[in-house]
Amino acid sequence: MKISWSAYDTFEANFKPLVVVELAKDTKDETKEWLTQKIIEKKKNGGAQLLVKPLMADGKKIEGNQNIYLVGASHLRLLLGAETVGLVKECNDNTMRAFTYTARKTFKDFAEDNHDFLTMAECQYIIKHELENLRAKDEKMIPGYPQAKLYPGKSIMRRLISNGILLQIFPLHDPEELKKLGHTWYKKLKISYQPLDDIRCYFGETIAFYFAFLEYITFALVPMAIIGIPYYIFDWEDYDKYVLFAGFNLVWSAILLELWKRCCALMAYRWGTLVMKRQFEEPRPGFHGVLGINPVTGREEPVYSSFKRQLRIYLVSLPFVCLCLYFSLYVMMVYFELEYQAHLYHEENQSELSSLILYVPSIIYAVVIEVLNRIYRYAAEFLTSWENHRLESSYQNHLVLKVLVFNFLNCFASLFYIAFVMFDMKLLRQSLATLLITSQVLNQCVEAVLPYWLQKRRTKSVKKKVKALDIDTDLTLLEQVNLEKGMDTYPGTFDDYLELFLQFGYVSLFSCVYPLAAVFAVLNNITEMYSDALKMCRIFKRPFSEPAANIGVWQLAFQTMTVISVVTNCVLIGMSPQVNGLFPESKIELILIVVLAEHLALAVKFLMAYAIADKPRDIQIKLARLEFESLEALKQQQMKLVAESLKEKAN
Repeated sequence: MKISWSAYDTFEANFKPLVVVELAKDTKDETKEWLTQKIIEKKKNGGAQLLVKPLMADGKKIEGNQNIYLVGASHLRLLLGAETVGLVKECNDNTMRAFTYTARKTFKDFAEDNHDFLTMAECQYIIKHELENLRAKDEKMIPGYPQAKLYPGKSIMRRLISNGILLQIFPLHDPEELKKLGHTWYKKLKISYQPLDDIRCYFGETIAFYFAFLEYITFALVPMAIIGIPYYIFDWEDYDKYVLFAGFNLVWSAILLELWKRCCALMAYRWGTLVMKRQFEEPRPGFHGVLGINPVTGREEPVYSSFKRQLRIYLVSLPFVCLCLYFSLYVMMVYFELEYQAHLYHEENQSELSSLILYVPSIIYAVVIEVLNRIYRYAAEFLTSWENHRLESSYQNHLVLKVLVFNFLNCFASLFYIAFVMFDMKLLRQSLATLLITSQVLNQCVEAVLPYWLQKRRTKSVKKKVKALDIDTDLTLLEQVNLEKGMDTYPGTFDDYLELFLQFGYVSLFSCVYPLAAVFAVLNNITEMYSDALKMCRIFKRPFSEPAANIGVWQLAFQTMTVISVVTNCVLIGMSPQVNGLFPESKIELILIVVLAEHLALAVKFLMAYAIADKPRDIQIKLARLEFESLEALKQQQMKLVAESLKEKAN
């Protein structure tokens, strides 16, 4: 689909729509005029100094699209915005530095007429930043809405969202670039690396890091899959010969994430986010409280008692999570009862049907686990929002903690019970295989097949509506905006990382008993790469680019899983008949040796974490040099100020 901007060139030369703003249908005219004026107004007068135009065709507003506005910016405005948000670009001397307009000619590929110096994703990020930083000055309320109070320093866009006036803000796709990206990313079946740099340029670092981590985990699983296939073929009837595989599993999980941190640092430096200064974090849109003064910024903004938040966490959220964990354990015991009944039926009948029935309880339990995980996720989001965290990072940390604790117990409690209470390795293999495969099939259907089918239907509907307008002009942009505004909003990488986390747990904890777990994980991840790429390009609205230097709190989550994996595999090795045969008389001695081995393994793991630097040596040197130059520049600036001060006193 190729866009023609000719219909919009009549408004202003070279106006390129980058971001779409959709207001509610019943929005007052005075509100629209006030908001558009704030967007256009100069920065010194409290505006964003951007370009904004209503969505039109043939110079006329279209029915059903009267409240849709297109936002863009001049090339100069975008360059100044790049300096404001602290974008880091590559210089002519191959170093990465924060972009400044005064030193623009020192940056690689910069030219006054080169409008591709900033990627479209970076331009959209700048516009989003400027819109979010539109703040009230003298206004006491939103024009046309007396109940929507405004206070000095209050974010206007967030106030519009909370009052239901502003429905959504989203960046437009670039069809030509999207077509190129799709061609190299998911349209051809090939065994090769993903175009991570292109993904980063189009979707931003947060999305690129997810796909980079997915690719890294997939390649890291390949050795385990290669070893697992012959291991399973030759020992598939002997469920106790897993010592060697457990040992390999232990070493693999210990070093996996240490090497990832180095890869992550290399990408973050190349993309400019490793040296990007973190901006002061604004309150999240859902945060509420009484009006007060922020002690850091001095601005008026809502404040909320930390004591009240702690009461909500420990007196409501924590008991609710414990209740959910208890219910999850109750469901697990129901599953074991079903397993017991299925085995009784099989022993009595000994038929092909009874053999199939043996797998039914595990399949039902796997489906119930997925349903419970999704229901709990909604409850966790509600509770975390109700706790009223001021910052988005704090909200995400509490949400991730709640979800991971429940998902870990819900998915792995039965496996731990079977392994360390029932000591039934045959049932452990069967349960692990069923849980892993069922969860992968369900996730692929829910996350890829169903959304793709719905989007195909939505596309046909939009094209019919646009054709019915019967306007003699190029409606490609009109089609695109109407299609994209109806797309689902990208929910973020939370669910994708959670799925990877659970898969990593299945493989690292118990794959020694079921060596094919790594094989299924690799196959699933390859499919996941293509389906997630298709979703990003065809099903969801384009998300705003978000700078990131790593995978965030998920790094800690995966590291915690590796520690649990080391302990689990050591215990499994100690339980094996081969090791037990070495201590036929003294089980206490065996337990002490297993505990000692587990402590030594953890000690080696933490020593490796210390020995393997998170950043390669050359990156460390570049960062140190940049810090030294910054300090020298600061010293020179201070000396200049002192000299000017002395000169004034002398005069």
